[in-house]
Amino acid sequence: MEDKEVLNKTEEDINNTEESTESETTETATEEEKADEVKEATDTSEGKADEEPAADAQTVSGSKPDKADKKKKKSDKKTEALQVKIDELEDRVKRQMAEFDNFRKRTEKEKTQMFETGAKSVIEKILPVVDNFERGLATVPEEEATSPFAEGMNMIYKQLMDELDKMDVKPIEALGCEFDPDLHNAVMQVESEEYESGVIAQELQKGYTYRGSVVRHSMVAVVP
Repeated sequence: MEDKEVLNKTEEDINNTEESTESETTETATEEEKADEVKEATDTSEGKADEEPAADAQTVSGSKPDKADKKKKKSDKKTEALQVKIDELEDRVKRQMAEFDNFRKRTEKEKTQMFETGAKSVIEKILPVVDNFERGLATVPEEEATSPFAEGMNMIYKQLMDELDKMDVKPIEALGCEFDPDLHNAVMQVESEEYESGVIAQELQKGYTYRGSVVRHSMVAVVP
């Protein structure tokens, strides 16, 4: 009976020992699993930590070129706008200079025309005086041609013609020349054995030009 009790006690101790061993084994496995989970979590957090700075670096490195590009584009647009403005101002200045040059040339031309018109008007008024000088000198008798009065009149006439010549006032050639309607004014026809048909045989009134422009046409008689 005692042996049986001892045997039962021994079996209980063995069972308790096995349960304790299993419990310890389970606890050890649980602790190992927890350690593995902590390690995985740590690795994951470290990986994320490593990835996040890289992403931030990419974001920073990507944002800087974008800002630089925007700044460059803005600067280029501003430069283009300034160049367009400069081109417009240069074109406006060139136009104004061309207009001023045309105005200056037109003014000079008008002044020249006004001067020539005024000079022609004065010359036209002087020419009758020249005609009267020539008529008066033509009536002086040969015996009086050397008189002081006749010589004084000749000197005044010569001085007057010299001044007209300096002003580029020239007499038109007529006698013995072919009739030219641009220079001559035919008022009559005369027969002539000396000149051919269409040639001026007589000069009734002398004509003059001023700077190549006719001031007064020659009044002539032409051979028919």
